[in-house]
Amino acid sequence: MASVQGKWVKLDQRGTCPGPRSSHAVTIVAQKAYVFGGEFSPRVPVDNHIHVFDLQDTTWSVVNATGEVPPPRVGVTMEAVGSTIYVFGGRDSEHKELNELYSFDTCSNKWTLLSTGDVGPPHRSYHSMTADDRYIYVFGGCGNAGRLNDLWAYDVVDQKWIKYPSPGDNCKGRGGPGLVVAQGKIWVVYGFAGCEVDDVHYYDPAESKWAEVETKGEKPTARSVFSMAGIGKYVFIYGGEVDPSDMGHMGAGKFAQEVYALDTDTLEWKRLEDGPGQENHPGPRGWCAYASGLLNGKEGLLVYGGNSPSNDRLDDIFFFTPYNFIYI
Repeated sequence: MASVQGKWVKLDQRGTCPGPRSSHAVTIVAQKAYVFGGEFSPRVPVDNHIHVFDLQDTTWSVVNATGEVPPPRVGVTMEAVGSTIYVFGGRDSEHKELNELYSFDTCSNKWTLLSTGDVGPPHRSYHSMTADDRYIYVFGGCGNAGRLNDLWAYDVVDQKWIKYPSPGDNCKGRGGPGLVVAQGKIWVVYGFAGCEVDDVHYYDPAESKWAEVETKGEKPTARSVFSMAGIGKYVFIYGGEVDPSDMGHMGAGKFAQEVYALDTDTLEWKRLEDGPGQENHPGPRGWCAYASGLLNGKEGLLVYGGNSPSNDRLDDIFFFTPYNFIYI
């Protein structure tokens, strides 16, 4: 096979831009990217607007949302199933961990509170979320009493939460992990568990079983709060924090800028040739909003904003498209 490569494109932005932020979330519905939450100053939520970026005409707008609008928050996640976006958890302006699940209907622009209180996963922020055609999955994060390693699913058809078995002590509680569905399994990749970790686990819903796997190849160093996409049998990761700041969340740690792909069949990592240092490359960063989706008919990874090595929040948008891969 030819060398494994990928191409970054920096997207123009017009209209009412949301401004720089990190610890926010984005998801793609059709050809529009929906953004919610985040911070400009550490631990201070920016707003609770739904910002929409049209991937075709590269224009921003702000949704005139109705219904049960969530308060501002950081460390929040969102995923879409069909035309409905689901938003879970985060941390509010008083640094309180949250556990509400909201839906946002992109057809009517209406928010609905689906669960809160004792229903569903406990309170958390800086967790991870992914989805398939029917379920929204939530894993880990920072809870009221430390880092978590629990896995939950929300059935969007039956509108109920499902708690999966615990992965056990091998999969330590962690914040900022990667979470993706590939080949029917839910993969937990890396994260911060008091230190940056480099382990990979999956949960198989068909077998109701967890497994830790040994990966090989050009393995990325331990990291957290990276950007991630699942395409076919491959898991792609970009960037992330490889060494935390001595100031904790108030400072900027050391960030990576490489793109790696994990083949979930062979469990082999490959580092991609993606042009670091070029104008269209996003460079080192973490705490970004990211989502998998299509741009000009090609699958890839959207990355928006994040934190930089200088601790300045970013407001640029990039799309990464891998090639020389066979997606089966």
